[in-house]
Amino acid sequence: MARAFTLTADGGSRGNPGPAGYGAVVSEGGKIVAELYDYIGVATNNVAEYQGLIAGLIHIHSLDPDATVEVQMDSKLVVEQMSGRWQIKHSNMRELAAQARAAHTPSLVKYSWIPRDLNSHADRLANKALDNESGGSDTHAPVQINYLTDRLRSDEVPTTIYLIRHGDTPMTPERRFSGAGKNDPGLSDAGLAQAAAVAEVIEEIKPDVLIASPLKRAQQTAQAIAQSTHLQVIDDEIWTELSFGHWDGLTNQEVREKFGEEYEAWLSSTAVAPKDGESHNSIAARVEAGLSHLVDTYPGKKVVVVTHNMVIRHAIRITVGAPIEGVFHIDITPASITSMTIWPSDGLRCLRMVSNDAHLS
Repeated sequence: MARAFTLTADGGSRGNPGPAGYGAVVSEGGKIVAELYDYIGVATNNVAEYQGLIAGLIHIHSLDPDATVEVQMDSKLVVEQMSGRWQIKHSNMRELAAQARAAHTPSLVKYSWIPRDLNSHADRLANKALDNESGGSDTHAPVQINYLTDRLRSDEVPTTIYLIRHGDTPMTPERRFSGAGKNDPGLSDAGLAQAAAVAEVIEEIKPDVLIASPLKRAQQTAQAIAQSTHLQVIDDEIWTELSFGHWDGLTNQEVREKFGEEYEAWLSSTAVAPKDGESHNSIAARVEAGLSHLVDTYPGKKVVVVTHNMVIRHAIRITVGAPIEGVFHIDITPASITSMTIWPSDGLRCLRMVSNDAHLS
């Protein structure tokens, strides 16, 4: 009778690209049967994550070629690509996906996304490899960390992403929680004017692609941009705002009064979510996967994404490699423009502009 395994895998890069390693944990019936980890040299987070998956599948195949496998990863990019829901256009990612499919019969493998805090064992192993604790391997020479200086002189055309926060809604001036919950407010009169103003600026950029969150406020802002650029709006739920669950529509003070203990826990941990809502750990994984997916799908293009405050804050933090707590030191103005460039060959990221709202003055 074929065996059934669970594989959790992760990878990390200190620099993205930079020194990278992976970790993988193979379990059977709730018991760990293998811990795998290794340093892989200079690579991106995505490459390291794929390498962890491949190493785990190869090991499982050696144990039982007919085994079923439940893969659990906090990399939404890898999960969506390997599940066949996202196309893989970049040659490097296609090769890694092919290696994963070749490692174990694809029909025997199922993929699911898990929050980062549920993947801590594999993450610890990846960091163990990076810390050069992988069984006495040779000490690695210092690795270059400043890639941007040379890249700016290269001929490779990066993908340029323009993240637009939607215009004002009736809830914006009071800073009410306005996420992906039951409330789906449209733009106010001021917000519609802001959308028209940002559309004029985007028209000058001459973008190739226009993507928007499906929420009404983002759709209305995107429609103003569509009219000026003559681009079709592509809806994508990955760019939806953080869900605040049953806090949606309330002010901070109202949440403190009604849900004080839950609110204090949320303020103190990126892993905590409001009831029926989403944690910062969850949206961070979603946004990182979204950025990688844009570069993989539209290499060398100018891509406009109409989205939300928390999404853009996490995108900025991810681009500059700041820890997740860095998101609490960023805020984004309605109808402002934030831009970044990402090189398709290895995912190197460069922040260009943050919350530029000069067009609104």
